[in-house]
Amino acid sequence: MVTWTTYGTWLQGDKRRYVQDGKILPADTELEDANKRLQKCNIVRLTSIQKKVVNNAILEEAERIGQKIFALAVCSNHVHLVACRQNESIESAVSRYKNVATAALKKTGLLKRVWTRGFDKQFCFDDAVLEKKIEYVLRHNRTV
Repeated sequence: MVTWTTYGTWLQGDKRRYVQDGKILPADTELEDANKRLQKCNIVRLTSIQKKVVNNAILEEAERIGQKIFALAVCSNHVHLVACRQNESIESAVSRYKNVATAALKKTGLLKRVWTRGFDKQFCFDDAVLEKKIEYVLRHNRTV
């Protein structure tokens, strides 16, 4: 399972906590404020139409490369993806999906930076963990 955020919507120090180097860290208002001052672009929140564009771009790319997607949730400020492992690194796969989503959004007129650098990854080493991750992502789709 991988998660990535839209630009400026979940900064280090955020009150909802944040992930750095695989560790969940507590809120830090000074760090969050410093990150806000360093932002070079406006915050990006995807509209309903843009969320559909991103969703379709990711699913089309997965089909093109033959990657099985177990669950996908495109929210206004982040994306959750549970997919079967391929013969490429997770970093390359996330980059691929961010790139196809960005290209699709550019066709709709969104020409600014869309995604934050990096992503969070959580491995599913057994079927029980995989099912929990899938259900978590599917719950996001019900609340989007």
